[in-house]
Amino acid sequence: MLPAYIQIHNQIKDEIDQGIWKIGQRLPSERDFADHFEVSRMTLRQAVTLLVEEGVLERKVGSGTYVASTRIQEKMRGTTSFTEIIRSQGKHPSSQVISYIESKPNKKEQAHLELRPTETVIRMERVRYADEVPVVYEVAVVPKKFIARFAKEDITQHFFKTLTEHGFKIGKSQQTIYARLAEGVVTDYLGLEAGQAILGLTQVSYFDDGQAFEYVKSQYAAERFEFYLENN
Repeated sequence: MLPAYIQIHNQIKDEIDQGIWKIGQRLPSERDFADHFEVSRMTLRQAVTLLVEEGVLERKVGSGTYVASTRIQEKMRGTTSFTEIIRSQGKHPSSQVISYIESKPNKKEQAHLELRPTETVIRMERVRYADEVPVVYEVAVVPKKFIARFAKEDITQHFFKTLTEHGFKIGKSQQTIYARLAEGVVTDYLGLEAGQAILGLTQVSYFDDGQAFEYVKSQYAAERFEFYLENN
């Protein structure tokens, strides 16, 4: 027979899946919840702590325990566009273009994109949304030679789709993830408070022939997005 705290853990999780407890809803106090399940507060606390560790529940200091907000998930395998990720989860993707300019690549961009200092890149700054909720602020750099014949809207609204429709074959990507705190303009763009958690992602995307075509630095609102790994 399963330990009592595991049984309670499973029941709470099932009730959340069934919609009995809604996303963002505050759970009863520890004492009331323990009385409800007819267990000690220590047993109830074990079940809740496990659910918090799994990301099903979240504790807010001085406020209580809540059903965690659902996060958009990106599987860390291959190269997938933000638009495809959002649509795959039944949400509507959109973007706000902050800037779109031509410039020369800096040294880091030259290295990642294998460019000469004299070549030209398009640098676009965007905020990406899911169902009109801001999820990520990103700065993407693309060699102009690959996209010179495309309209600005084709690049800013559905970049990967435009490439594949014109014969480019998307290959692998290299990604680096890091944690940081929100600050500066990112707090305004993502509707966060200074000091809230940010998931940073640096990504270099390649065509199937190994040619790098995009270098992106993204900052995700951690409470709205998560990455997960899948091994074959």
